[in-house]
Amino acid sequence: MYRKNLIAGLMAAALLVVAGCSTQKGPATEAVTAAETALTAIRDEAARYLPNDLQGAEASLASLKDTLAKKDYKAVLAGAPALMTTLATLKDSVAARKVEFDAATAEWGTLSTDLPKMVSAIQSRVDVLSASKRLPKNLSKESFEAAKSGLDMMKSTWDAANADFTAGNPIDAVAKAKTVQQKGAEVLALLGMTPG
Repeated sequence: MYRKNLIAGLMAAALLVVAGCSTQKGPATEAVTAAETALTAIRDEAARYLPNDLQGAEASLASLKDTLAKKDYKAVLAGAPALMTTLATLKDSVAARKVEFDAATAEWGTLSTDLPKMVSAIQSRVDVLSASKRLPKNLSKESFEAAKSGLDMMKSTWDAANADFTAGNPIDAVAKAKTVQQKGAEVLALLGMTPG
């Protein structure tokens, strides 16, 4: 009698586990589908603006899908909320990055017009001073050497800024261009030139 009761109890427990799994399958599948839909909605812009963050989100989704395929519905339901939070954060971050990206692109338009003129004016002044036999009284040899060194740094940084912009990264391009602008102001002061 005891054995029959034990077998019946084990069978009932197994049926409850199976029933529990089947009741979790639908919500787990829906959770993965919702995560896929959320990621699809932001994938293109995330790939452009935050590719590394996108890779992390895709890896998390792949892991969740793998867990679903293994029929570990409880783990899927436990992991889905964190993934949805990650995707919501990624969506917000992409939107912010897009605004920053667009602002940098607009700012680049001004910088790419003004800075080459500044570099050219400084180069012209350095060429004239290099060709003359004596430096002006208000310009020491050390200051002139510092100005030449600053000009070299400006040119190399400007080349790097152009490369960044051409590669589709206006944010880094503008950051480098601002470094050029700042160094240009220092060099102009060293040479006794006025900006503009």
